[in-house]
Amino acid sequence: MTVLELPAGIRVAVEKPFDDATFTLSEAVSADRRVVTVASVDDALADLTERCRRWPQAAAVCDDVLRAHQPAAPVFAGVITESLAYSTLQSGAEFARWLDERGPVQLPALADPVQAERRGDTLSIRFNRARRHNAFTTDARAALLEVLGVARLDDSVTEVVLTGNGPSFCSGGDLAEFGTFVDPASAHLARTRHSPALVLAELTERLGPACRAEVHGQVLGSGLEMAAYCGHIRCHPDAVIGLPELALGLIPGAGGTVSITRRIGRWRTAYLVLSGVTIDAATALAWGLVDEVSADVPAGSPAR
Repeated sequence: MTVLELPAGIRVAVEKPFDDATFTLSEAVSADRRVVTVASVDDALADLTERCRRWPQAAAVCDDVLRAHQPAAPVFAGVITESLAYSTLQSGAEFARWLDERGPVQLPALADPVQAERRGDTLSIRFNRARRHNAFTTDARAALLEVLGVARLDDSVTEVVLTGNGPSFCSGGDLAEFGTFVDPASAHLARTRHSPALVLAELTERLGPACRAEVHGQVLGSGLEMAAYCGHIRCHPDAVIGLPELALGLIPGAGGTVSITRRIGRWRTAYLVLSGVTIDAATALAWGLVDEVSADVPAGSPAR
């Protein structure tokens, strides 16, 4: 068995699955959740080595958080662990470097970041920042929580459907808003006391697959993390799915180390974060990250 140690202490096994590795790379197709199939193991290792060398703090924290997660533990426990780790990285040098490289930006003001409609027992919720590929903001979070609260408090709501207007479901957190937190401790409290992840998990526990997400286009970062809490994910074939946070010196921060790990295991979750690669709908279906691929998923209205 070959197990290589990359920068930041990331351990990658080659070909033969190894439970204690961060993940295993193989050029052979495998249904084993510990294994990621790649076109070239050598090329994948080279890319991973470079990324772990560039963002060693975020890579190590990602590995730690995923290893600490217990699938049978309450969602709340995992979300708290993730958020504390995320706040640690928010105060770190790698995130500071990304902020410096990005430079000052202004967050565009867009009205009605979330739309909702109730028909009978069904509550339909749509992200509505189409020009920004429904990039998620604190305003969108507040609006989403308000709407989810209807389903949470009203047992007559028996179906919740989460979709996105425009070309994408949700492209993740709006990069223009990153770095605007007052301090890491306040950011942690905001994430955990006002968490769509926790509400979606609660609704899925009650509704099962009737709490579902219909995703298309970019399904990245927090968009993927929130969708993964739903009891059923229906995915358009055009979807591009991934977790890009490492390049910011961060890890998933919207509950994804819990929701995605529960769907595909910690090994493939770690690969998505550490590699930064995106996967297509077919791969997501094979991994169990989505439950259905269908061209009937509404692709949303055009961006305006």
